[in-house]
Amino acid sequence: MSAILMVMQTNAVLGEVFTALSDMEGLVTTELELVRHLDNYIQEEEIRLKQLKRFLEEYESMYQEASEDVSQYLANPVNAYLLVKRLTSDWKQVEEIMTQNVGSIFVKNITRYRSTLPFPSDEDLTGAAVALMRLQDTYELDTHALAEGKLLGKKYSRQLTAGDCWELGRQSYNNGDHYHTVLWMGEALNKLEEESNKTATRQEILEYLAFSTYKQGNVKEALQLTDELLKIVPFHQRGLSNIQYYREILHQQGEIQFQQQHETAGANSTIEPFNTSKLKLTKPSGTAGIPAEQWNKYERLCRGEKLMDPKIEARLRCRYVTNNVPYFFIQPIKMELASLKPRLVIYHNVVTDEEIETAKKLAQSRLRRSTVQNSLTGASEPTKYRIAKAAFLQNSEHDHIVKMTRRIGDVTGLDMTTAEELQVCNYGIGGHYEPHYDHARKGEVQKDFGWGNRIATWMFYMSDVEAGGATVFPQINLALWPQKGSAAFWFNLHPNGEGDDLTQHAACPVLTGSKWVSNKWIHERNQEFRRPCGLTFDAEM
Repeated sequence: MSAILMVMQTNAVLGEVFTALSDMEGLVTTELELVRHLDNYIQEEEIRLKQLKRFLEEYESMYQEASEDVSQYLANPVNAYLLVKRLTSDWKQVEEIMTQNVGSIFVKNITRYRSTLPFPSDEDLTGAAVALMRLQDTYELDTHALAEGKLLGKKYSRQLTAGDCWELGRQSYNNGDHYHTVLWMGEALNKLEEESNKTATRQEILEYLAFSTYKQGNVKEALQLTDELLKIVPFHQRGLSNIQYYREILHQQGEIQFQQQHETAGANSTIEPFNTSKLKLTKPSGTAGIPAEQWNKYERLCRGEKLMDPKIEARLRCRYVTNNVPYFFIQPIKMELASLKPRLVIYHNVVTDEEIETAKKLAQSRLRRSTVQNSLTGASEPTKYRIAKAAFLQNSEHDHIVKMTRRIGDVTGLDMTTAEELQVCNYGIGGHYEPHYDHARKGEVQKDFGWGNRIATWMFYMSDVEAGGATVFPQINLALWPQKGSAAFWFNLHPNGEGDDLTQHAACPVLTGSKWVSNKWIHERNQEFRRPCGLTFDAEM
């Protein structure tokens, strides 16, 4: 029973490594182990081949000597004996060396290491590919530049091969995403022409590219690509079926002239670079339920576009606050007003580096795939629109966590006894959280703590982020950029307990760097005299 439990726990830790960069750091160690074992394997194979080469040289030498005069050679009893020996006991040694499966030992070692080292799964590969597409769309990254290892004009990595691009296209295809399939298969096709050592084949690229081009509404181009596929593989079953189908569609659309021109060009056509800019491509939208206009605004804010009304922005101020807390008289808190309605503030330098490192260290081994609560059942479940890993820390675990919690109460003036545990969160490749609300809306089921709804959110930024990773509020055109040591705070509810729709927010995909945050969700109970209701639903006392 304990062994089964251990395996389950191990799988829980090692799975979904793409959802948090902190987990992926261990993959470097994994790769080091693979390199070490592969090097050992090659050395063993080289020793084996040297042994076989020695036998080969000896056999060739003996054969040359014997073939000059077979009768005279065999007349020597020693030669006769050695010939029999070579073809019996000596040859058995050769067979034994030839059949030694050194690779099986290598695989066995790697299998053993899988249970102790972080090892990505097929789900991780899919997740990483989808994350790359997300970054590509959100930050309007050019496919070719991305394949060259460039992000926002800066080179970050080695170039992708045609095979790398093909795999990204295949992952997109398997996810039903024909838009990105066309982009990446097209890039794979162009890179293939530049490669001396081919990392993919033209026919396997064309098979995916042609059909996805059709699915994106480009029938003429799909016909041309399928025709090229059939020139390479004349009896390609799917290609033969599809080309007939494409011709029928063009015939129905009155494109008979195009078909004739296309067939005449036939074998005389030359291979040209595949140009996706000539195609009509439809980019997939975000999560269902978010209007396209709202999604577009979310992505623009993530890219750093200024959308806030300058008149509103001009009214925002910074100041020092004490909140009548004696300690803050000595060292006031730096407060930046980020939004007037809803009132959203940023507090600077409110968490120390030591506290941050403690929180990260405590959370590291317990990070699990972040979940959201099902609005109908209240059950927690992982989802594609939130990619991160999180762990909850109790005050009793360390004095630093106690101090962080107490400081939130001192700054906000709210009671922390009805606040949830501190959630520490790390975002992985393209880690994000699409537009959402922290509070339960009407008709939604929330986890019942007996504390009421989430009245407010406090979020510590525990790392700087090189590019991307902003917290954006699409309804009020606001973007907050991670700054280590700062914290954001806002009320999710109006003073009368109704949800404030303007607090809809999102975590933009992390483009480069690692994003660490921790947050406290503070509930309604015990706040009645700390934040009393006014005479109107949104009145602030």
